Amino acid sequence: MPDLESYPFVGALAFLFLVALLRGQVTYALARLVTEQALRHTRPRGGTAASVHRWLDGEAVGRGRAVVQRWGLVAVSLCYLTVGLQTLVLAGAGTIRMPWARFTLAQLPGALAWAAIYATIGFAVWAAVIGAAVSGHPLLAGLVALVALAGVVTGHRLVRRRRRAAGETLNAAERPAAPAR
Repeated sequence: MPDLESYPFVGALAFLFLVALLRGQVTYALARLVTEQALRHTRPRGGTAASVHRWLDGEAVGRGRAVVQRWGLVAVSLCYLTVGLQTLVLAGAGTIRMPWARFTLAQLPGALAWAAIYATIGFAVWAAVIGAAVSGHPLLAGLVALVALAGVVTGHRLVRRRRRAAGETLNAAERPAAPAR
């Protein structure tokens, strides 16, 4: 006879597994679709397609693509255990046009691991954070300060990188043309 107390966990695990699968499939499909369209129609000129094209052609997805090219199917499975690399690897698999059946098979163990983590410890961590916020625990203020500091440092680095890149583009445009021979 099944244990009735296990149903909430099994339900949460099944729901989170489906969420992980759906998210991975959508990310892969969008990246693959935009890549296919970009190959057919060169570069889009405006709108959402241009924004997505710039993102797919950018440095972040390039890193994800490099991971997928180096580690292959293992990267797709393991990306679910990372923070910040998951979307890049899933999109990288789409941009290199990994076959859908292989992608899906590689996705299954990673999505299951992600769902198991969130169905167990993930919810416990969220419950602890919410409990600390409600009780006004002083460690929560320290955690908020650390997250804010990380956001400020990251924002500062991004602004510096963009300014540097804009300066390099400007400097290249200001250089005199080489004399014709």
